Amino acid sequence: MRRFDFTSGTAVVTGAASGIGAALAHELARRGSDLVLLDRDVARLDAVAAAIRAGHPERRIDPYVVDLADDAATTGAAAEIRARHPRIRLLVNNAGVALGGRFDQVTLDEFQWVVDINFRAVVQLTHALLPTLKAEPGSHLVNVSSLFGLIGPPGQAAYSASKFAVRGFTEVLRHELVDDGVGVTSVHPGGIATRIAENARIGSGVSCDEFEENRRTFDRLLSIPPAKAAQVILRGVERRRGRVLIGWSAKLPDLLARVAPASYGRLLAVGVNRAAGGPARRPATDPSGEEV
Repeated sequence: MRRFDFTSGTAVVTGAASGIGAALAHELARRGSDLVLLDRDVARLDAVAAAIRAGHPERRIDPYVVDLADDAATTGAAAEIRARHPRIRLLVNNAGVALGGRFDQVTLDEFQWVVDINFRAVVQLTHALLPTLKAEPGSHLVNVSSLFGLIGPPGQAAYSASKFAVRGFTEVLRHELVDDGVGVTSVHPGGIATRIAENARIGSGVSCDEFEENRRTFDRLLSIPPAKAAQVILRGVERRRGRVLIGWSAKLPDLLARVAPASYGRLLAVGVNRAAGGPARRPATDPSGEEV
């Protein structure tokens, strides 16, 4: 496929109020895309939209406040976006949430909340907007999975399950859409400095002390600026890369999982221990960097 052209059509970005999503919105506007931005955080989303309008007054910016955990709200937003923006050339499913706690420490409702936002909403928006993408020659789909869509650490049953699902879904679409001329990229960020650990929910069976200790550990591993992550992602889109890993914090665990698929957990625990400067413990939050 030819390199992706950012200067025509509209890009849709979920989780656009902060983190990688906000950085992608700014970078896409700089590259010449009109924008549809989705998030549940009204104040932060309005601030991002206002900043982009100020810096790029020629761009059309259309923010949508929607909670992707709400099935009906997601369906309604997708239908409105499709009707109002017939020339969508890029869809970036970036929004994501985290839940701290082992599988036996979380409820099924808490588990389902993660799956709804991280996976069901990705499928829902992609299904709704895919006809528009297929109608635009040279369009592209990006689904942001995670480092935890490559490895399954303890304490992340819901998050890892959802992100592995995103990875598998994206790989299938990559093969299915090749004849339609739609590029597809799966993104696996490592330690991106976003608010996902800060905003993670605590499983009902997790003590506050346990969660806070693990959150601080992983906060120290979040070092890659979101703006850098956005540049890496869009470079992958431009070059039609099928998979993008961001940072050695994603590339090294991916390599370990390939070399030692049944025992990489022990090796990663040692690495986390050294990087965080403390005892290795079960992770309760995700250093991947996706953000709502």
